[in-house]
Amino acid sequence: MKKVGYIFIIFFYVFPSNAQQANCILQPSQFTIHFGSGYISDVNIGELSDFRRVSHSCPSDGYYSYSSYTSKCFRDDWHTLPEDHTAGDADGNMLLVNAVDGMFLKTTVRGLKSNTKYELGLWLLNLCKPTKKCPYPLLPRINIRLETAAGTIIANIVTGDVPRFPDPRWIQHRAFFTTPAAASSLMLVMIDESPSGCGNDFALDDITFRECVKKVTEIPKAVPKTNPPAKAKPSTTPKQTANKPTTPKKKEVQPAQVIKPKSETASKTVTGIKQTQRIFPPPPLVLKTRENPLARKIETEAGEVKIDLYDNGQIDDDTVSIYHNNILIKSKMRLSQKPISLTIKVDPAQPHHELIMVAENLGSIPPNTSVMIITTVRNRYEVFISSTEQKNAKVVFELKK
Repeated sequence: MKKVGYIFIIFFYVFPSNAQQANCILQPSQFTIHFGSGYISDVNIGELSDFRRVSHSCPSDGYYSYSSYTSKCFRDDWHTLPEDHTAGDADGNMLLVNAVDGMFLKTTVRGLKSNTKYELGLWLLNLCKPTKKCPYPLLPRINIRLETAAGTIIANIVTGDVPRFPDPRWIQHRAFFTTPAAASSLMLVMIDESPSGCGNDFALDDITFRECVKKVTEIPKAVPKTNPPAKAKPSTTPKQTANKPTTPKKKEVQPAQVIKPKSETASKTVTGIKQTQRIFPPPPLVLKTRENPLARKIETEAGEVKIDLYDNGQIDDDTVSIYHNNILIKSKMRLSQKPISLTIKVDPAQPHHELIMVAENLGSIPPNTSVMIITTVRNRYEVFISSTEQKNAKVVFELKK
């Protein structure tokens, strides 16, 4: 249970997490900010120039609060939230921000190890419902920085526009970083880059710093081969030797040894081909007969890339198919507020990936539009996709050199 009056700084002494990111195992959070419960001291160190704190659950423009719920704020323009994001706490707070452009959070992070890789993670939710009163929203766009005392940025997350959804939806944002050799404390700074207006209000919770421990792969020891013991020759007695005449032994002729090719040779040759040559199958007809303009090229470190595809705007029965390196992986999927999700792995063996979105129809409001939320090892991107019956849309992922 969260205690009143201060932010929890949690040091866990439990078994490591099984979640693997960036070729490492993420440990339980070493430093966590989840905004306590009840009335707490302000997280921010000193006053902010653009925001002020209030104590209720529906802060107005330029104000923020720590609250465990929201209820019909601003004539029900906000989502009603019965609880915060933290699982299992009682009356736990989240940070509610009725945003204008400016800094809304500045706090100190202490106790991290030096020269150590960490994951910075946090959860955001757009509080505003998609309503007719706000057809063209000014969506939150958050710049999150982790800095040294000298102002050197060692981690940076730029969220892009935080989308509205008909139902409350928390989205995690994260980045990996390495702490400096000598830094006893770091500064966490968050700035909203969108101006005041409808749609630019959000909730924030569960800021975590998890150590990224490199996974150790054990190499099995080679077992030395042992030759079978030589068979003992049968002994002959002098009596047997005397009774039997000795005849010269014929020299045995060994048959020529025939070496048969192993059946695994062909398969090993195929699997040994390096994928750096971009060996794709021939493109299907729908990729050859339509244009395939590049919507975005993303260079990323080695690791898994998570892709979530949503309908962009009003749900109007847009349907898409997705091709990965000319291979159909999602066929005639309806775009909605529920994501079409997939994961690809970018590494030296497969450094180049091409995703092509093909419009199967244009819905009731042409063209076929979607938003792709891309989460790489270090960054998060939002790519807006538009496709028609003449044009597809391509997104390329390249291993950073």
